[in-house]
Amino acid sequence: MSDAKIGTIAWRDLTVADAEGVRDFYAQVVGWDVKPHPMGEYDDYEMVAPGTGETVAGVCHARGPNATVPPQWLVYVVVENVAESAQRCTALGGKVVEGPRKMGAQDFCVVQDPAGAMLALIQG
Repeated sequence: MSDAKIGTIAWRDLTVADAEGVRDFYAQVVGWDVKPHPMGEYDDYEMVAPGTGETVAGVCHARGPNATVPPQWLVYVVVENVAESAQRCTALGGKVVEGPRKMGAQDFCVVQDPAGAMLALIQG
């Protein structure tokens, strides 16, 4: 992520209560291969483009630090400073749904725009 440019989409994932069922749904509907991603006591899932080995998305359990993340596909946009972007979000009529907090070594949050759409912000 250190090479990610401000304003670009760096990632996409889905956080749901039934990650196994939804993982299998997308594997069948889209044709993705599935690779477990260890999270300690359970696995989340990397969704891999067939024949390429490229991880293109994640399907995650709504547990632990993801317990409050809404069940929808989230795109992660790189910002210079997550805390500042979160403050601008609320000042402009949006809402911070989750965070800001650490996700691994990076700062992260989920915001909702004034129309109700969700977006994840991650520090570049």
